[in-house]
Amino acid sequence: MRHLNTPSLAIARQSLRDAMCRCGWPPSVIFDAELALAELLVNAWRHGETPAPVVLILAVGPTLRVSVSDESPGLPEKQQPALLAQAGRGLQLVEGLTHRWGVDPQERGKMVWFELDAA
Repeated sequence: MRHLNTPSLAIARQSLRDAMCRCGWPPSVIFDAELALAELLVNAWRHGETPAPVVLILAVGPTLRVSVSDESPGLPEKQQPALLAQAGRGLQLVEGLTHRWGVDPQERGKMVWFELDAA
């Protein structure tokens, strides 16, 4: 497992928070988006083949889309971890915090994304 880049995670979360605050999103939704972004980034660092995942934040109308891309061709799958397992719940968390999430295979790797609706 690669070392997680904690400063980069903090910068990504802060950038997302700033963008959402400027657009008037409520604090509770911003918090959910930050947690979902953190999960996608940690997954990209752990399982991706890219030293620095790329984060894209796109707002189209009342929908916010956050994407994290890496160069690994492996697609993420929701796990069913044992009750006391210490890992394996990340995508369940993303699913619970967001309105939609998915994976788009790319020419090199994949882009994992989630969306939140303002209404």
